Amino acid sequence: MSTMQAITVTCPNCGRTNRIPVSAEGRPKCGNCKQPLPWMVDAGDDDFAEVAEQADVPVVVDLWATWCGPCRMVSPALEKVATELAGRIKLVKVDIDQNPRLAQRFEVQAVPTLLVLDKGQTIARQAGAAPAPALRRWVEQSIAGREPAGKG
Repeated sequence: MSTMQAITVTCPNCGRTNRIPVSAEGRPKCGNCKQPLPWMVDAGDDDFAEVAEQADVPVVVDLWATWCGPCRMVSPALEKVATELAGRIKLVKVDIDQNPRLAQRFEVQAVPTLLVLDKGQTIARQAGAAPAPALRRWVEQSIAGREPAGKG
């Protein structure tokens, strides 16, 4: 299952192009300036567990559809948030029409549906589009409530 797929990311700090794996441990850093890189990948029914649930950073999941107008509005806002929070989160995008098992598993009633996962567990959920500042606040509040051990 580990085909070691990689994506290319331009460092927002120095502009250098980096190849980073879609699933890996840790947090990707620029090979040139060592700053955290935004981690934005696509996942589907077959690789979601490896890409999203096994990540050791909180994962923001964007459950979207190609025909959805609000999804097209929220996608750039989420990418902005992922860039601003580079090193702190991973953004995983899932097209629900191509991945019906994930849509069913997460009981998607409306798109976009956004989730924050921590070690595979849903810790926050919201439906609908929102501007980047509101999304960032939601993500930061969601991951701020994480307890390192014990409580849950």
